[in-house]
Amino acid sequence: MTDWRFEKKLGFGCMRLPMTENKEIDEDAFREMVDAFMREGFCYFDTARGYHGGKSETALKACLTSRYPRDSYFLVNKLSSPFFKTQEEILPFFESQLEACGVDYFDLYLMHAQEKSVFEQFKSCRAYETALELLEQGRIRHFGISFHDKASVLEEILVEYPQIEVVQIQFNYADYEDPSVQSRKVYEVCRRFGKPVIVMEPVKGGSLVRLPQEAQEVFDALGGSAASYAIRFAASFEGISMVLSGMGNMEMLRDNMSYMKDFVPLSEKEREAVARVCEIFRAQDIIPCTACGYCLAGCPMGIPIPDLFACFNARKTFQNWNTKYYYGIHTRKGGKASSCIGCGACEGICPQHLPIRDLLSDVVKEFEN
Repeated sequence: MTDWRFEKKLGFGCMRLPMTENKEIDEDAFREMVDAFMREGFCYFDTARGYHGGKSETALKACLTSRYPRDSYFLVNKLSSPFFKTQEEILPFFESQLEACGVDYFDLYLMHAQEKSVFEQFKSCRAYETALELLEQGRIRHFGISFHDKASVLEEILVEYPQIEVVQIQFNYADYEDPSVQSRKVYEVCRRFGKPVIVMEPVKGGSLVRLPQEAQEVFDALGGSAASYAIRFAASFEGISMVLSGMGNMEMLRDNMSYMKDFVPLSEKEREAVARVCEIFRAQDIIPCTACGYCLAGCPMGIPIPDLFACFNARKTFQNWNTKYYYGIHTRKGGKASSCIGCGACEGICPQHLPIRDLLSDVVKEFEN
């Protein structure tokens, strides 16, 4: 499937599988969901060793790969940084993934969660070169990356490794213009380099399903589910090959399949509704930073102030894990909010006249305490 045009653009993200009361994967429920998914003509499954502590892979073996012909599904796995420290450790890890999943090749293998520091680790261990050797051997059929960082970092990776076939990015209407996630800018880099896009987090870890009442009423007036507008928003863009959804029960699966089986892009009226929901988010009690960047040049501690404020705003709005993840990315080499020495240089140049020092203290309380 080298042209990356799938018949149906909904993928089963296996990071949030159905669970039992004992917090184990409910394989009976998952098996029923797999059967329903395959029966409706969907075939794309995405996993990684870190999902459910490694049990996502074995659940796929029990519920999918041991029960269906190998050419009937498209299976994606990933090389994740916590599971290797040297090049010599990569191949044994890869072999263990094949065994856990019950297959002898992966349709797509991704360099997982690439950002600046992770990319440096992968380069030092020749991880990309190792994966390309697996590609030549046919043990993986396609090669790509999943990505969480600024657009400039993605451009650097794509220049250095033009062999990358496809890029998986976080992309949803809430993050589209978010300065800390840069969904739009990252997507535009993919388009400029001619790379097909796989979407992760289209509903922002469930946050775009659990909407404020005013926002929910906007979608209720149209008649569809909140998830439907989020997933269809992502799938409506040119170059989007697949949209992943983490579906934890049959109700979610059926809802997702109902509008993705015969996918129709958002209408103008629906796009206006999404824009209205974004306005409601922006009107909440958040830091009114415009991300102009004037404060950056004067900060002696190198604090990425607009990025940290964007993380803080997203945290206040959505209350999910993702915002802390991005806070870690933006402060990976220092420049945490707690690094502020209180000199006030940033405040003297801020066009919005924000009390930046006080606001950074709020950021510390949210992310560092």
